[in-house]
Amino acid sequence: MLDLHARGPYALWREALAVVDRVFSPPPALDRPVSGCIRCIPESELRLLGGDPAEVPEDLLGHFMREVVDHWDADQYPLLWRRLMPRALRAWGPGGHSTDPALELGHLARHGAGLQGWPTPERSAVEQAFRALLAIALTDGRPVGEITDLMEGIAHATGGLEPWLSHIAGLSGPQADAGLLRLALCWATELLWEELGFAWWDDGDTQTIADWLPTQRSRIAVFAARHPRCKTAKDALIAIDRLHAGDHSPWFYPYGLDQPLGLAP
Repeated sequence: MLDLHARGPYALWREALAVVDRVFSPPPALDRPVSGCIRCIPESELRLLGGDPAEVPEDLLGHFMREVVDHWDADQYPLLWRRLMPRALRAWGPGGHSTDPALELGHLARHGAGLQGWPTPERSAVEQAFRALLAIALTDGRPVGEITDLMEGIAHATGGLEPWLSHIAGLSGPQADAGLLRLALCWATELLWEELGFAWWDDGDTQTIADWLPTQRSRIAVFAARHPRCKTAKDALIAIDRLHAGDHSPWFYPYGLDQPLGLAP
């Protein structure tokens, strides 16, 4: 296991960025001017995208990352992502401006930029950065929905959840334990309510998560024993046990009520 108590996730992130900067320098060269949907992006901005990646404005970078894949030339699209990847990773990282990583990261999938077909040093450097991003997300106390969005995007980009579930399971330390049980409770509860799904990853299989959750029960049980007043840990164990038994949720479904609750004044 990677002990984050001894070696913090931000150190992993800095190291990963250093590798990314080295691997993508100089940026891959374009063989022609950038082509794209001029109804959505003016030619002046297309020219900016074809220039120095460091000079691309933040709003234009965000537009490129969110724009649909078929608005770009298919053979040029992966190259644009490779040129902008150091900037994109920083947008997804601490202090970045990304608001929808599940959507943006999904554009790296095989039907988009094809990350898995990039040169091995580039792909390895990006995946190292993804591991650091997940370590930070799991341990910095952010809302659990932001962790699941990041996980979805990374899994979509790389073609599967399994290595990333193994990665977060291999992180150790108090913050990693706390983050993992919050994530486990979120996923297990949504599975019990039959509402777990992915926002942008049509091929994603939530059964992978359902199969993974019981493998984390013993770790969560240890945490619960050490912190007997932690309701999150207790509820995560209940939810995982209900899933394993094929039972229903013990909690009232809080959404879509036809009538408001009659609270006393």
